Amino acid sequence: MDAAQRFDLNTTVHQADIASQKLARLPHQHRNRLLGCLAQVLQDRQDDLLEANTIDLEVSRDLAIPSLVLNWLKLTPERLQTLRLMLNQLAVISDPLAIMACIPSACMVAPGYAKSYPRGVVAFIYEAFPDLALLLAAMCWKTGNSLLLKGGVETQQSNQVVAELLHEALTQADLPIASVQSLPCDRNLSIANLVAGDLPIDLVIPYGRPSLVQQVVQQSNLPALQSAMGNCYLFWSDSGSTDLARSMIVSSHQGFPDSVNAIEKVLLTPNIKQSRLTLLWSSLKEKGFELRGDATLAAEFPELILATKEEWQQPYLQKIVAFRMVDDLADALGWINRHSSHHADCLVTDSYQDSQQFIQGVRSAQVFINTSPQFLRQSSGPGGSLALGLSSANSVAPGVISLDTLLTTKQIVQTV
Repeated sequence: MDAAQRFDLNTTVHQADIASQKLARLPHQHRNRLLGCLAQVLQDRQDDLLEANTIDLEVSRDLAIPSLVLNWLKLTPERLQTLRLMLNQLAVISDPLAIMACIPSACMVAPGYAKSYPRGVVAFIYEAFPDLALLLAAMCWKTGNSLLLKGGVETQQSNQVVAELLHEALTQADLPIASVQSLPCDRNLSIANLVAGDLPIDLVIPYGRPSLVQQVVQQSNLPALQSAMGNCYLFWSDSGSTDLARSMIVSSHQGFPDSVNAIEKVLLTPNIKQSRLTLLWSSLKEKGFELRGDATLAAEFPELILATKEEWQQPYLQKIVAFRMVDDLADALGWINRHSSHHADCLVTDSYQDSQQFIQGVRSAQVFINTSPQFLRQSSGPGGSLALGLSSANSVAPGVISLDTLLTTKQIVQTV
């Protein structure tokens, strides 16, 4: 009997559940020691991981895996060095489980308080991004959670080494290796098997192309975080600077390896002068962007490719930007709220009144006014925690996927 046939999902998840209870009771310094072990193991076995990753890249090219996914998959010494820095940064952040807040007595029959606790078992379903598996494992350990990893077939060799590194760090810290479980990536375990049942999984995080994310969210009977990338909107108001609009668009596409907050749609009014448009488009073309437009703009400017109706609510995940005419700011807000992915939308304006109207009216988890939405994983998120990615505004955890995403809050009311 091979390994895939011997695999028992129910047993594996319940082992992770038991391990999560031990992690939740660990003192903060022990959880930090575990992160230090992982950083050292990653340094010691970097060559093993890079070699496995090279095999994955060669196999994926033979399987005609899209270049976008290959970019997500490819590891480099520099990328792993960044990951080690993030692990070290994570280790010096204060204990997220020590956060407490008072509950006003007027809300309760007796004084109480709220305290942060781990969610329990987190399932990460992803394609490519082997380094994200390591980062999320560290974030789970920091917050006292167990982790189930289900990567794609394109990451099979890398994921095997990733699991070995994680288990080696757990062994060095004298903790159960069931704290991280690597699940089969073949058809013996479908996504539905994992998320559509009644297994003790407390949060599902899908990460990758929209098709994967939507599949997980639609099939899941468990709390699922609907992560998103791309399809961010920019409203370029009449008073907004052309140079600023250009720099925001260009820099938003420079996130590596995943341009989470790429501005792919730009809304503008008929008051924008043609000379400003041609200046912006010329600059973007020089940077390698493909430009598209709605029917009005495409008819007037032959250099624009006509954007289809479906494109306005779908990410390109490439260096493509589509432009559309709207009547005014109110019209722009209505369009963004219907078609954006709602995780990061932007405004370029010199009007304070416009900025306030945009902030109040747009239904997005993050709003950027006259500044680039460029996303960097190693930057600090809310509360100083590391950021993994972004989620859409209607998910269980809007905004940045941070340590807070992996926590839940209990309200405690106690009388003496």
